[in-house]
Amino acid sequence: MRVLSPSLSHRRLLGLLGLVALLSTGAPAVADEGWSVTPLGTGRPYFYAEGTPKTVLQDTLSVRNPTKRTLDVRLTGSGWITLAAPVVEVPARTRADVPFTVRVPEGTPPGDRTATITARASGRTATVRVRLRVGGPRLPALTVEHVAVRGERIAYELVNRGTTDLTPTLAVRADGVLGPLLDRAPRTLPVRLPPGRRLALTEPWSERPAFDAVDVRLTVTAADGTVRDEAGTSVRFVPWGGVAGVAGALTAGVALVVVRRLGRRRRDEQPCARQELAAETDELTGAMT
Repeated sequence: MRVLSPSLSHRRLLGLLGLVALLSTGAPAVADEGWSVTPLGTGRPYFYAEGTPKTVLQDTLSVRNPTKRTLDVRLTGSGWITLAAPVVEVPARTRADVPFTVRVPEGTPPGDRTATITARASGRTATVRVRLRVGGPRLPALTVEHVAVRGERIAYELVNRGTTDLTPTLAVRADGVLGPLLDRAPRTLPVRLPPGRRLALTEPWSERPAFDAVDVRLTVTAADGTVRDEAGTSVRFVPWGGVAGVAGALTAGVALVVVRRLGRRRRDEQPCARQELAAETDELTGAMT
């Protein structure tokens, strides 16, 4: 794959489209399904290219039509691929060579990328892979974020903030009021984290306490321990069903005590009321002793 100047215009790119006629002399007839797409040249099962950010790479796709009739082949490219023409008319027993470019965006981190060029014709689809290696400084960086306890699992997110693929290692620790509750040694996670990727994961915790105040801490490492990050959360475990029962019993007990005290107060106050009423009546009648 050739490297082009980033200033290559689309008009010039379209001008690179060439149709090369391969006149057949006495070749046997081939069915419509015989058309194919391959990298131009021989011995390449797929396209391969290397470049740095802001680089424009060029290569050519070959569309072969060994059939007896003209084919309209529709071409699409994924990712950063731009084809010289989206539709190519390929006459019978000829080949069309279609240039395309791969423009690596500015700021793209180093690493391997995969794209495809897809061709469709006569109700059939064919695909050619494009493998691209982006060059540049390789800087590993990893963070663990948004740690939270949800049910019987510890949820968290891993973010690759560097420029290299990472396979992270995770260690988990949880400490309660009376000591450690969970202490899992570092182990390699079965995930591959490309640059710029954020991945949400969970860690099982089926033996969590029913009543405790716990600090949970996650430690992640990668790149043979050269990158490391920690994050955690605090959680309070309370058996709300039992608390509700105790609260209900306490409320009922308090209410009973209040009712009893009110009843006792009323009984104590009734004689006094009668005495006061009698004394008041005596005073009003003006009776003398």
